[in-house]
Amino acid sequence: MINDELTIIMEKYYYFLLNIATFSVPFFFSFEKKWMHFARFWKPYFLAIISVGLFFIIWDVFFAYSDIWGFNDQYLLGFRILKLPIEEWMFFLLIPYSSNFIHYSLEYFFPKLQLSKIATQIISIALLIISLGVVLSNYDRLYTLCSFGLFALLMLAQIIYQWKYARRFYLSFILIYLPFYFVNGALTGSYSANPVVYYDNAENLGIRVGTMPLEDSFYCFSMLYSSVLLFEFLKKKMNLDQPIRINHGHKNN
Repeated sequence: MINDELTIIMEKYYYFLLNIATFSVPFFFSFEKKWMHFARFWKPYFLAIISVGLFFIIWDVFFAYSDIWGFNDQYLLGFRILKLPIEEWMFFLLIPYSSNFIHYSLEYFFPKLQLSKIATQIISIALLIISLGVVLSNYDRLYTLCSFGLFALLMLAQIIYQWKYARRFYLSFILIYLPFYFVNGALTGSYSANPVVYYDNAENLGIRVGTMPLEDSFYCFSMLYSSVLLFEFLKKKMNLDQPIRINHGHKNN
């Protein structure tokens, strides 16, 4: 009986603890001063994450009210705002922070790791064509339409403006995708008896990467790259446009 009660209590903290665990390591390393000292960028970084997050929260709320996806109370603390559990609100702050921290860590430790301008443009065009094809052939599936549609718009903007940040982000997203796959897998039933987040499969392609819908990957890319673009813009506006790699751990004599 005691074990059953303990299991129920632990299940209630499942999504909450997943958020905290994902956030804790990047947050801790943001304070170190020998290398990146990433905390010096907190003002534009959090402002970018929150601004972009608001757009995706509105999307999330609309889909929750439309029953395109929902949340399993078995793994939630039970407090909701606009049909979204408090853990979902935390997700839009903590997960982008952790994910893009990986991107800027790669920029620091591997400053030469980036695609050429031509390769970046070719990839952007190819992704635009693919995403437009998916949108045009699945416009009646709302999650597919929105996720691939937003991604296509982002690729179109990238092709037009040729933001230099994509040269690094396209590569770093490959590494970001590994913890994203684990976290989203944890939310969609890979490691639990039931999924934390469930979907109306009539509104998506029905293609799963592990246990998560394919659309989640494009949703993730759009959210993260948008926050990178806004962060870089705000850095310049706030006169914080310093290179991530401020030193090499050595003191000048």
